Amino acid sequence: MPSLQTLDVIVADDSANMRKIVVTLLMSAGITKVRQAVDGWDAMTQLRAQRADLVIVDLNMKPLDGLGFTRLIRADRHSPDPYLPILMMTGHAELTWVREARDAGVTEFVVKPFTPKAFLSRIEAMVMRPRPFVRANGYFGPCRRRAREAPEGAPRRRASDAVMV
Repeated sequence: MPSLQTLDVIVADDSANMRKIVVTLLMSAGITKVRQAVDGWDAMTQLRAQRADLVIVDLNMKPLDGLGFTRLIRADRHSPDPYLPILMMTGHAELTWVREARDAGVTEFVVKPFTPKAFLSRIEAMVMRPRPFVRANGYFGPCRRRAREAPEGAPRRRASDAVMV
């Protein structure tokens, strides 16, 4: 498990100002190997040339947005790393966007404007406490269940949900 300071990170955002803010936050945490990409295709090209430990993507970019990038990483048979931790950042806090990002396989999600503490805590969680990956009908990515126990009344579909009688 790498420490934060040894991470190789790609920041993909079509806004140069936002990339600068994110790079500054990463460097303040001691992360010095940071590459920048202007969209999802640029990030994918960089990943194919040299792997990264983590990618931070914006939701809304053209021609390839953060959702499309995540789907390619998770599902494309030519993906450089389907298990790659992906942090999505966006100004869209609506539940529909959060669910769509989760269902695409995003590892963590942060809404702009975010605090440095919230941003760095998401990165720390992805690196220090990675969630197991799940392959199910139509989904491959980090386990979407945050709690160890399924909520009361939720369908019991996993072996770990079995109730001992």
